[in-house]
Amino acid sequence: MNFRALVISLSLVFAGSLAFISLFYENNWTRFILIFFVALVVSYIALDNIFQNYINKRISNIYKLINNLKLGKDIQNVLAQHSSDDPIKDAEQKVRDWATQKVSEIDKLKEQEKFRREFLSNIAHEFKTPLFAIQGYIETMQDGMLEEDPEMALIFLSKASKNIDRLTYLINDLDEISKLESGKISLNIQKFDLASLITETTEQLVDKARKSNITLITNLKNNNSIFVKADRLKIQQVLINLIDNSLKYGKTNGKTTISVFPLIDQILVEVTDNGYGIEEKNLARVFERFYRTDKSRSRDIGGSGLGLSIVKHILEAHQQTVNVRSTEGIGTTFGFTLAKSKTG
Repeated sequence: MNFRALVISLSLVFAGSLAFISLFYENNWTRFILIFFVALVVSYIALDNIFQNYINKRISNIYKLINNLKLGKDIQNVLAQHSSDDPIKDAEQKVRDWATQKVSEIDKLKEQEKFRREFLSNIAHEFKTPLFAIQGYIETMQDGMLEEDPEMALIFLSKASKNIDRLTYLINDLDEISKLESGKISLNIQKFDLASLITETTEQLVDKARKSNITLITNLKNNNSIFVKADRLKIQQVLINLIDNSLKYGKTNGKTTISVFPLIDQILVEVTDNGYGIEEKNLARVFERFYRTDKSRSRDIGGSGLGLSIVKHILEAHQQTVNVRSTEGIGTTFGFTLAKSKTG
């Protein structure tokens, strides 16, 4: 109900009541009609003035305040001039919308707080593990191992060095993600041959694949050039991370296949292994920082736990997508898209 209808209703009630009182005492219908219309006009003018100058203005101010709090300053001047036929109804709706929005924001903040706690817990664990190992090796050597057993001391030094490398990888990957998220890394977008980059990358990783007894296969049709527009170094980093991930979690005597599929305006690249696969419940979280589907095995095979998260950030910076599909015991496929170069 708007203000005009409310004022008319109240005026009718007031005028009718006053006229019936006069009819009751004087039983004069002419006087009844006269009093009714006079009272109706007077009450309408009075009530309309009260609502317009007092209640309406106050409700309108509340309405504007709600909007000003919800929206930016750039449009507050527009809202200040806004006039509504039914500010009470509008204000009620705005309050409900605002309450819904705040509930959603609170839920997001709780989720972010949960993610922050998990992240801090994970990063503390990732740092403590190699640091404690290094500390243990050094303290053992300080206790006289260098003189008593030089060969074992060299083994301990080698293990300490590997843990230092692990810390270095972790710090570098954290720095990489931080720069990607803040936009401090500018992409060097250029046209390049994706087929050539895939061949170059697999050649770099072939020795590592042999150590894992995994065969690297490139599925490139006739080795024809495939031109895309992207940051060549960043896309190579994506390929290295995905292939390296397949080698870590692949089965002995297994294989990893890199395939390319042309789409309309994009090129789809897939890295497929026939490894152990990922449980369906874990698929949605594989790109989270430090998330590991098999934590005990992941610690043994090393890595920072940030590789897939870096992949996601790099491709999002290219405004492209990355996805994963997997079946336990059969294998996993990571796929990502790149913008196709319009000129070959």
